[in-house]
Amino acid sequence: MNMKVTMSDDRREMFRQLAVYSQVGMTFVFSILIGFGMGWFLDNKVFGGNTAPYLTFIFLAFGIAAGFKNLWDLNRKIQDE
Repeated sequence: MNMKVTMSDDRREMFRQLAVYSQVGMTFVFSILIGFGMGWFLDNKVFGGNTAPYLTFIFLAFGIAAGFKNLWDLNRKIQDE
């Protein structure tokens, strides 16, 4: 009694697309959070608040730029498939 459960091709494609689009959202959000966190850490822990909020804003901008770059790269990857 060999009962093998298989997924239809449409359903498999739906889950693949769901994984790709959730990756897009997570990479964008995490890039921004990491940039903000690094800037905050440098401002408050390394330089003792003397540079606040400048490094936080600079690294937040880096995080936003990295997020858009990741979106661009993932979009190109999706287009190539």
